[in-house]
Amino acid sequence: MALLKYNNAGISGIAAAVPGHIIDNYEYTDHFPKEEVNKVVDKIGVYQRRFADENTCSSDLCLAAAQHLIEEMGIDKSEIDVLLFVSQTPDYRMPATSVILQHKLGLKKETIAFDITLGCSAFVFALQVAYSLIANPRLNKVLILNGETRSKVYSPKDRTTAFLFGDAGVAVIIEKDDSFGDSYFSLNSDGSKSEVIKIDGGGYRQPSSVDGLIEKVVDDYGNIRNDDHGYIDGVNVFNFAAKEVPKDLMKLLSFADKDKDSIDYYIFHQANKIINDFIAKKLKLDHRKVPSILDIYGNTSSVSVPLTIVSRLINKLNEKCTLCLCAFGNGLSWGCAIINLHNCHLSEVIEI
Repeated sequence: MALLKYNNAGISGIAAAVPGHIIDNYEYTDHFPKEEVNKVVDKIGVYQRRFADENTCSSDLCLAAAQHLIEEMGIDKSEIDVLLFVSQTPDYRMPATSVILQHKLGLKKETIAFDITLGCSAFVFALQVAYSLIANPRLNKVLILNGETRSKVYSPKDRTTAFLFGDAGVAVIIEKDDSFGDSYFSLNSDGSKSEVIKIDGGGYRQPSSVDGLIEKVVDDYGNIRNDDHGYIDGVNVFNFAAKEVPKDLMKLLSFADKDKDSIDYYIFHQANKIINDFIAKKLKLDHRKVPSILDIYGNTSSVSVPLTIVSRLINKLNEKCTLCLCAFGNGLSWGCAIINLHNCHLSEVIEI
């Protein structure tokens, strides 16, 4: 059972960067009737998103967020010992984007740098990795750079995904401090459902090809995509999230010996309004404790958890605040964490 506990490690600062290009979802595509577009947008609760231009990668968003956070917090870059880059839209298949960012940020050559690729659950998994690393007495600070440009992954002619995803990047500093107290994690995987959220083409099992890049009708509803576009089995994703996430959250609360009321905020992966509303209702959570950014940023994949924190909790945190993070996505994989924020620095979201 992947239940883990850590002491005296925590998040000391978060900054976020989003593209300046705003997508009005009601006006996004010419491929579907206006009435149908309105129905889909209202159902998923995503009214605006941010799209990166063709020259902007997830690493660029992360770099801007990191530079902003380092400057605002006055961080000594020589104290950053680890850089974790979290993304499924990296700059290249090789080299690792984390190492490129280590150089661009001017971090020391002794910096541990590596990439984590897991999809929408990845921030919670990366946070657990950071907490475990910072437990080493020789490590002082871990920098998580989490970015996605999902607008480049999905077909605008596939109504199941066309209105959902947006782009963003965050920078998160993790360090030691006795004031953070205890933190708890539950991490889970089920590869038997790997077909539920997937991109068939572009890897080494099924390399990109001329034929694979040809768009084709993929279902009886007339949705169109090619093999290098992502796809989602929405019904199975809902069934999975509705079953596993509440159960895992309650399991973690029990492990941490906490009740639901002891949590100040529940930060869910911003999947869509249908899933998140169902989970909150099933758990009987106070809606004021469940902030959302779906309306203005859409589903930003793994970035959605930290982006929600920095967007919705800025100027709302007390000196000490307890959060429960829940994220789930392709793999399938899912995880929850209970963490304490103590005088955490949250920057205003910047545009690039």
